[in-house]
Amino acid sequence: MSPTITTSSEANGNVSAATAQAAATAAAKAAVKAEQTGPQTITLAKALNAAMADAMHADPSVLVFGEDVGMLGGVFRITDGLTKTFGKSRCFDTPLAESGIVGMAVGMAMNGMRPVIEMQFDAFAYPAFEQIVSHVAKMHNRTKGGVKLPMVIRVPYAGGIGGVEHHCDSSEAYYAHTAGLKVFTPATVADGYRMLREAIDSDDPVMFMEPKKLYWSKDQVDLDALRAEHAANTERGTSSEGRAAVARPGTDATLIAYGPSVPTALAAAAAAAEEGRSLEVIDVRSIVPFDDETVCASVRKTGRAVVIAEAHGFASVASEIVARVQERCFHHLAAPIRRVTGFDVPYPAPKLEHYYLPGVDRILDAVDDLQWEN
Repeated sequence: MSPTITTSSEANGNVSAATAQAAATAAAKAAVKAEQTGPQTITLAKALNAAMADAMHADPSVLVFGEDVGMLGGVFRITDGLTKTFGKSRCFDTPLAESGIVGMAVGMAMNGMRPVIEMQFDAFAYPAFEQIVSHVAKMHNRTKGGVKLPMVIRVPYAGGIGGVEHHCDSSEAYYAHTAGLKVFTPATVADGYRMLREAIDSDDPVMFMEPKKLYWSKDQVDLDALRAEHAANTERGTSSEGRAAVARPGTDATLIAYGPSVPTALAAAAAAAEEGRSLEVIDVRSIVPFDDETVCASVRKTGRAVVIAEAHGFASVASEIVARVQERCFHHLAAPIRRVTGFDVPYPAPKLEHYYLPGVDRILDAVDDLQWEN
């Protein structure tokens, strides 16, 4: 058998490539370190971008791809700068073929990579639905645990941006109904970072539903602290995955919301407080797995509940939440649980979406209808 011979030019090329990669990695780490300036006001978009960048720094098997996510940085600029920092082999554009994007990610995840893929808009993911339901969700079970699919499918979803149909769907119920998928949806800037890092770390596939109208919402966040929290959780083997949060404490009734509806629920609670009514707001955060304990503890305390979501009300995540709470809290309820959701119609034209989306007035009307006279 002939020995392998490396020419001087090949050797120089390998050294040059290794040197370039080392330089790029050092520069990327320096860029992250430069950002570590303590609390700062950032957007949800920035938090998601930082989460992907940090995950890519930490693990060379993490890569990002999708339509226009490379040099453009995605239609919402969530992946801005990742190609420049990590190169075209780690963050790259794909053809306009969602089924192919997901299918390629399945193959990569089966072979040791951790792909993070972006669907441009919620309804654009439907051509890939067969791949998601038949393969992404079932591969682990199909192989009796022999094959894991550590992949994240990022989906900008829901309305509130003045978009037309196919750009403002709330598609979370399709994925929540599919056994084998986790379904996360952050509502705050800090959770955007925290939950995306946890999704990328997960050995199970995650549908990461990003409320697009909240991309440019701002909050003061300490990225250093979030990075330290993630490192500590990783070391301990713990996380916030599957846990809801009390976004605002209250005593009279519970507003249960997730994703884009959380700020609306908080606004309704603030308005109710001016009228002397104390409403607790629960941010579901993780649709699958679902935190029955936190949600039901609140409802048992207040005795009344309203579930708020932008999606259609029929056969929805909101319906499932109502059923779960009713089964577990029946003897604590002072009134039937109410829902405030989008209407059971196709998403309306931009000038009409404010009628369709749950608002403060509709929520307060539902609260007023919780049989307070009894």
